[in-house]
Parts: sequence; C-alpha cells; structure tokens
Amino acid sequence: MFFSVRDLELRKAAFNVAIPPGQIDFADSKLRQVTPLMADGAMELLENTQDEIRVSGCLEVQMETDCDRCLEPVRIPLGAPFDLYYRLNGSVGGRDEIAIRTPDSEVGFYEGDGLELNDILREQILLLLPMQRVCSESCKGFCPACGANRNQVDCGCHFQPQDDRWSALKNL
Repeated sequence: MFFSVRDLELRKAAFNVAIPPGQIDFADSKLRQVTPLMADGAMELLENTQDEIRVSGCLEVQMETDCDRCLEPVRIPLGAPFDLYYRLNGSVGGRDEIAIRTPDSEVGFYEGDGLELNDILREQILLLLPMQRVCSESCKGFCPACGANRNQVDCGCHFQPQDDRWSALKNL
C-alpha cells in the first residue's frame, strides 16, 4: 500500500491491513511469514516541516525460521507498537557527508513521492526478530563430534572444547 505525499498534504491517512504470507520479501530464504501480518495505524505529514512524515501504529505476526542451534523450525510471535519519522532524502542539504545529531539518528529517509507501507512493516519485523533464534532456551543443538541432534538422541560422545591458541606449545 503506497501513501503519497500529495494525499498526506490533504489529510491524515489511516491503515488497517492484513497482509497474507508471501506478499513481503524478507530477503532471507530461512525466514517465513506464517500468519497474516496485521497492522493498524496512521500516517500523516507533519506541519511546519519539509515533507516529514510520521507513521505510528502497531503490528502483529508470526514468523518461522530455523533454530540457530538444531535447525528445527521455530515459530516466533512478533507484535509491537511503532512510532516512526521519515524525511525526504536530500532534505539535509544534499551533501555527501554530514554530521548526524542525536535526533536525526532516529529519523528514516524516503525517496520519491511517498512511502510504501510494506517496506516500513518489513523493516519493523526484521528489527523485532531476536538476534539468536532458538526453539527453546534449553536447546542442545548438534553434537560437534558426530553431528547428531542432541535434542533427539543421546549420542554418547564426549567432546571437550580445546583452546587452540596454545596448541603450538604442545610440540615443544
């Protein structure tokens, strides 16, 4: 859903969308949208600014990816409010390099005639994902010796990690 600056000059625009799985490209083949992405909010052009747009609302979705430890599928429920500000790209003077003040670091930039809602929602989902995606905190992962999934079988391997930084001293 595209929101143009010209339309936002006239009035605030509300959105209440349910985006089905497969409509947003997350650029990660392991990351899949499982449920419809529910997003509700509003977009408005701020007065007395140079085409600055405020986007506020909330989203809710379930994503699926592979566990970082055992590669089993993991469902991750995501939901959060958001309050974002966007400025027209080039509104900071058109210089190649500028110093960014703290308030400017909290502002995004857009090009063209407006903003695409799917791009904003994709960015928010990627920011909400945990850094380490595991099926459970107690996930044992794979055995480094034989490669068995230690959540499913007890392989009996006894692996002790070694500090390779000191391995050259063993030859003395």
